[in-house]
Amino acid sequence: MAKEDAKQAYALVSLYIALYKTKYGKPPMVNRYREKWAMQDVIDTLDFSRAKEILEYYFKCNKPGHPLNWFLYNFDKLDDNLTKIQEDVKRREKIRKQSKELVERESNEH
Repeated sequence: MAKEDAKQAYALVSLYIALYKTKYGKPPMVNRYREKWAMQDVIDTLDFSRAKEILEYYFKCNKPGHPLNWFLYNFDKLDDNLTKIQEDVKRREKIRKQSKELVERESNEH
């Protein structure tokens, strides 16, 4: 593992620990060295910024205990779900914009 890759993987493990501490008020039991390798797989699949975004999203989900292993085995599902949510937000914004334009056009015609 390249030095830069290891830094990113450790950064994600540290982010997980920080998010866990914030949510539960105590640090999780994590083997940083072992989890670094699993986080590297997440980074290799998504990329660092998306992996970070998915990890932050995970702690907004209603998953009791937020176990790291669950995240590592299901990050692809979380990614799919977040993508759908983001697309829905864009779609709704487009509909709102079109509706606003339609209302403005209608009011200008009368």
